[in-house]
Amino acid sequence: MKKITILVLGFILLLTSMAWAQGKPVSTEKAPKAIGPYSQAVWAGNLLFLSGQIGLVPETGKMIEGDTLAQAGQIFKNIEAILVSQELGFRDIVKVTVFGMDIKEFPEVNKLYATFFPENPPARSFVQAAALPAGAAIEIEVVAYKE
Repeated sequence: MKKITILVLGFILLLTSMAWAQGKPVSTEKAPKAIGPYSQAVWAGNLLFLSGQIGLVPETGKMIEGDTLAQAGQIFKNIEAILVSQELGFRDIVKVTVFGMDIKEFPEVNKLYATFFPENPPARSFVQAAALPAGAAIEIEVVAYKE
């Protein structure tokens, strides 16, 4: 009987972990709609994985006018909208990946970035990309943690 109980509990644990790993998609109208077959974000346990955001204006679905910094500013608004929809904020971000078309713009982007993370900034990577979706100059993805 003990072996059967252990097997049943193990099976239930396996099914639960498989459901957990599949994640729960997130969508809010306050951020741009996905421009492909992906979710704005996905929960996996206590981690929220946001898809890469570009400088699309949610109301129009078009790229914000302006340079890389204008796009980055819009991206942070889009990220914030997704986070807020899940009762999170920038303080909950644990990892940021920035994809930029020109590594020379890193210092200026870094100044703007610092305004969103004045204390205890998350881990971050900055990668120069050959091309980004919709002709974007910058794309940012984040991972947030909710206790």
